[in-house]
Amino acid sequence: MTHTTRTTAATATAIIAGALALAGCSSSTDHGSMPGMSQPTSSATSTTPVTTAAPVGDHNDADVKFATDMIPHHQQAVQMADMTVTKATTLAVKELAAGIKAAQDPELKQMSAWLTSWGAPVPSSMAGHDMSGSMPGMMSMDEMASLDKATGAAFERMWLQMMIKHHQGAVAMAKTEQTTGNATAAIALAKKIETGQTGEIDTMQKLLVHYTGR
Repeated sequence: MTHTTRTTAATATAIIAGALALAGCSSSTDHGSMPGMSQPTSSATSTTPVTTAAPVGDHNDADVKFATDMIPHHQQAVQMADMTVTKATTLAVKELAAGIKAAQDPELKQMSAWLTSWGAPVPSSMAGHDMSGSMPGMMSMDEMASLDKATGAAFERMWLQMMIKHHQGAVAMAKTEQTTGNATAAIALAKKIETGQTGEIDTMQKLLVHYTGR
C-alpha cells in the first residue's frame, strides 16, 4: 500500500468515527427530551395520593351508618365478654371472650374517631337501651338479663349461643359496608370484622358441642 493510500484510509476512518460520535450525542440529547420517558413517569409517581387511616372527605352515608350501628353492637359484645370474668369457669370460653374484647375495644375508638371527623354524632353508651330491633344480632334487654342470671355451664352455653348470633349480625353489617360504603379505611375494617368474627363463630360452634352434644 502506498503512502498516499494509507493517508487517505486514515482520514476516512477519522471522519467516520467523528460522525458516529456526533450521532451518539444527538441521540442521547433527543432521548432525554422525548415526552413520556423517565421524567414524566417520575412526576406521576410523586403525585400519587396517599390513603389516610381516618378519611374525612371520602365517606358516604353508608359509612356513617356502619360506624353508628357497629359502635353499640361492639359495646354489647364487650359487655357480654366482661360477664365471663366472674361467671364462666371454662378456660377456653374465658380466653375467647378476652380475645373478643381485645379486638373490639380499639375498633370502638377507631369508629368513634371517624364519626367525629365526619361531623356525625357518636352514639353514647347503650346501657339501659333495648336496641335488639335496630340492627342484626343484637340481644334484647330481657335476653341480657337472663344471661346475667345464669351461672356455670348454663351461662356458658347461653353465652356461646348468644355470641354466635351476635357475631352473625356483625358479619352481615360488615358485608353491607363492603358493598355500599366508600371510605377506604371503613371498608377495610368491615373486611377485618367479617374475617375475624367468622373465625370466632367457627370456634364458638365447636365449643358449643360440649354443652349441646351437637
